Amino acid sequence: MRLFGNINRLWLTLTGSTTEFSLEIRIFHSLCLISILALAYNVPFNYLIGLPFVSLLSLLTLIIFSALYYLSRFRGSFKVTVTIFTVIGNLLFATNFIYNSGTYGPTDLLMGLCILLVLCVVPKNQQKFWIALNMLIIVGLHLAEYYHPAWVPNTYVNRSSRYLDLTSAYVVVVIVLYYTVTYFRRNYDYEKRSASDKANAIELQNHHITQQNQELARINSEKNKLMSIIAHDLRSPLSNIQNYLELVTEYELDTAERRMVEGDLLKVTRRTIDMLGKLLIWSKAQMDGVNVKLGYVNLRDALFNTLELEKAIALKKNISLTDEIDWDIRIVADIDMLQLVIRNLISNAIKFTAPGGQVSFKAKQIGGECWLIVRDNGIGMSAEKQAELFSLQAQSTFGTDNEKGVGLGLLLCKEFTEMQGGHIWVESSPDHGAAFFVSMPAGS
Repeated sequence: MRLFGNINRLWLTLTGSTTEFSLEIRIFHSLCLISILALAYNVPFNYLIGLPFVSLLSLLTLIIFSALYYLSRFRGSFKVTVTIFTVIGNLLFATNFIYNSGTYGPTDLLMGLCILLVLCVVPKNQQKFWIALNMLIIVGLHLAEYYHPAWVPNTYVNRSSRYLDLTSAYVVVVIVLYYTVTYFRRNYDYEKRSASDKANAIELQNHHITQQNQELARINSEKNKLMSIIAHDLRSPLSNIQNYLELVTEYELDTAERRMVEGDLLKVTRRTIDMLGKLLIWSKAQMDGVNVKLGYVNLRDALFNTLELEKAIALKKNISLTDEIDWDIRIVADIDMLQLVIRNLISNAIKFTAPGGQVSFKAKQIGGECWLIVRDNGIGMSAEKQAELFSLQAQSTFGTDNEKGVGLGLLLCKEFTEMQGGHIWVESSPDHGAAFFVSMPAGS
């Protein structure tokens, strides 16, 4: 196998690489090399069987073909050399017909092989000409022998020489045909694979372009959605702030009225700041990306203060916020992202729970995960609304105390949870509250 591999590499070097030469030129180089080898064999063979003139003719042709090979392979003169090769080949076989016993010799067989090889290398617009010339030469030589037998003498010294010559010619023809067909099939398979690879590459490139277009369309849609959110959801609270300020400025209010207006103004201002904060966080995440700093996080260190703050907010709305947590549980998370996710989920639960309602926060370890569960007995939601809850398709809605959101809180929760290697989902039904689940990798 190693020997065949070395021979194959040598042959590729002699015929030229695919990057240097076209298939037709490489085939021509192969034909030159095969002809040179065949002629190198014929020179001593014809001499030994008593055909010294044919032997000399073979030697001269070998020298000419070697020169043609050199000019094409190393000098780049393909078009001229292939024409000379074809002309000399026909002249050689015509001469060989006369001095190698005519129809009693192997020339007809070799002429058939010659035209096959010629058709492999000449341009398509010349093929009919060379076929006609080949047939004309053979028919003319046959007629000449038929009408003038003395012109084509039998040059074999004995009967065994003729049979040996015919057998040898047949073997050469079969070997050359085998090599030619094999060479064509190998190159055909290579071109087929190359075409298939190119087609696959183009298809993959088109697929990538389609994905990029879809991604650009998605980003553009999200940008339009974001602009719509900003225009719609921020105009209303800012208008309220303006109205409150105009009321305080233009009218004389007693102490109780002023306190009520100032309280409402403070509430609207806080909500507006919260909405702007979510917009800024989400916008930064989309434009700059988020640097996730994962590490082993203790629930007490991460969430205790957040939960206490949310309890105070829930108390103002007369909502009971309870917890059932093993504070010693450790998870793999980014502590800032985790706080934002849980704060948003609890704030949402408070927002959509009526005064006097209940919100609970539970943390438990299940296998290699820690489940963080925020549950409320608020207004709940339909299956249709759940389907678009964690996307920009979600519509911002008013809470039970007329709280207004920007529609980005749960989208942020989803993106930040998945960035930490977690998963978030919801279970809910109208008028029966909602439960949000966050599963995070548990620490060892």
